[in-house]
Amino acid sequence: MTMLGTLLAFAVAIGVLVTFHEFGHYWVARRCGVKVLRFSIGFGKPLYTVRWRGTDWTLSPIPLGGYVKMLDEREVEVPASERHLSFNAQPVGRRMAIVAAGPLANLLLAVILYWLVFLSGVTWLKPGVGSVLPESPAAAAGFRGGEMIAAVNGQSVSSWQDVRLAMMEGLSDGELSFTLSHPVGSVLSVPPARLAALGTEASSLSRFGLSPVRVLAEIAMVDPAGAGARGGLQVGDRLLAVNGQPISRWEQFTQAIHRHPAQPLRLDVSRHGHTVSLTVTPDSVAGESGQRQGRLGVGPRQDSAWMDSLRMTRQDGPIDALLAAMDKTADTAWTSLVMMGKMLMGRVSMDNLSGPLMIADYAGQSARQGSQSYLEFMALISISLAVLNLLPIPVLDGGHLMYYTVELLRGRPVSERTLAWGQRIGLAALAALMAFALFNDIQRLVTG
Repeated sequence: MTMLGTLLAFAVAIGVLVTFHEFGHYWVARRCGVKVLRFSIGFGKPLYTVRWRGTDWTLSPIPLGGYVKMLDEREVEVPASERHLSFNAQPVGRRMAIVAAGPLANLLLAVILYWLVFLSGVTWLKPGVGSVLPESPAAAAGFRGGEMIAAVNGQSVSSWQDVRLAMMEGLSDGELSFTLSHPVGSVLSVPPARLAALGTEASSLSRFGLSPVRVLAEIAMVDPAGAGARGGLQVGDRLLAVNGQPISRWEQFTQAIHRHPAQPLRLDVSRHGHTVSLTVTPDSVAGESGQRQGRLGVGPRQDSAWMDSLRMTRQDGPIDALLAAMDKTADTAWTSLVMMGKMLMGRVSMDNLSGPLMIADYAGQSARQGSQSYLEFMALISISLAVLNLLPIPVLDGGHLMYYTVELLRGRPVSERTLAWGQRIGLAALAALMAFALFNDIQRLVTG
């Protein structure tokens, strides 16, 4: 997909999510008898406006949000004949309903999107371990490949997505244990020291060393400019031994190569039914921690039979799909809320925050993978938007709900001075959050 396609996927996703959110505010406001002056998708000077049912429906150039502007005596002079139509004149219960309607609309949208996914049929990977990174925390825990994971920290899992979510929670809690269904009844735990060294960034999951993908000890790609090509390796070569040591797994091969930068190695390979001996000298490159490691510039063949054995397809009827969608939305919303809470408390790294650049990139990636991935991406972002807006931060919907809750308890509104200070603090906090997320985006793009 081109850059234009990625931007289009992002614009469509944001447009739909924002429209649903703001329409939630609009619909409940109208039902509560509040006059809505403007319904805007985007910010900035309006590009296009049409008036319908007393409301200006506006499209603006900055596609990072939207707003619904209601009649309010605190903002404009309101004639006595229309005071009953103003937002501020409504009972506190109605104001709370109007404010809460936006996030609730996003949750409803997520249910609809997941319902479409389950209705059309969803494919996922069973939690089978295809490969284990040598010398990784997963290897230290005892994973060797071929295991089936039944639970993470006692939480049942049925897919690799479940495993990743449960592992992220476990990393933030400083504990990871895996109950296996194959071998039956086995429990593997990660040594605390290895777990602490991982951190709580999103990249920690990849560095943990588990993957559903199983690769064969067979060459499927050779970089013409790499050390492997110079040493005579060819596509289709099946690896037999390194310096006389038999190998049966690709991980054994890569480990041997990494440990011998710029050092000649004897490789025995099977080629067209014959054993061929080659001498290769891996290039010396910098590893993740700065140490030198060997690289040949070759890639393995994926075990397609193994991957086929992990794939599961589920297609529900309308009612079952709706129930599954509601469960999925509730579980995802709760997980998002818990992770945000842990992030605010410092138990999960702020490096996990993503801004508009990475969201746009994810939109493009999911669109390339097909409609199922794109709908799931939109559902996830819609849930994240709902949860974020419900946080008790002034200027967000959750901040307004916090003020109205105080009003209910006190029997009178929060003072204008308090509201003004809250507005300043909320804007500063939100700006800092967005700036940090954008910094993370740029850093990820630069470092890859």
